[in-house]
Amino acid sequence: MSTALLGSLLIFLARMTDVSMGTLRQIMIIRGQRKIGAVIGFFEIMLWAAALSQVLPQLSVGRIHYLLAFALGFSAGNFLGSLVEEKIALGYTFAYVVPKNRSTDLGGKFRKAGFGVTTIWGVGLDGPKPLYNIVFRRKDTRQFLNILKRHDRGAFYTVMDVKSESGGFIRGVAKKK
Repeated sequence: MSTALLGSLLIFLARMTDVSMGTLRQIMIIRGQRKIGAVIGFFEIMLWAAALSQVLPQLSVGRIHYLLAFALGFSAGNFLGSLVEEKIALGYTFAYVVPKNRSTDLGGKFRKAGFGVTTIWGVGLDGPKPLYNIVFRRKDTRQFLNILKRHDRGAFYTVMDVKSESGGFIRGVAKKK
């Protein structure tokens, strides 16, 4: 393998890795895991500096393929970082559900599946109906949506990230005493 090709590949891989790490670092910090974010940031910047130190000297002699590898690694790192973040799905989600189908006990369906549900009553255009508040691990989002679509496809719902939580019942989470 030629030196230029090997160098370009290493730059691409370093950049892809450091940008992926940057995505995870930001998520950790946003989710309150500052120490983990700081450690990831240390290794992220080491990789970035190593990749950049290989690219800059080559540009003065017109070796554009190093710059292309650097840019492609950045692009691939954004894509890979978002995939990794989606797979590890750290944190919690809050869902607000307004059922369309009044005859289905949607709250009961979620409870049966192990979700903690708080039911409140609201009055809208069609009169009183239950409103469900549910907090769950992001990893359980697909299961939440499957239950919702199977039992009340027309329900109105919103799903939002939770910055912090305390107390209550969250499916699959053992609470510290």
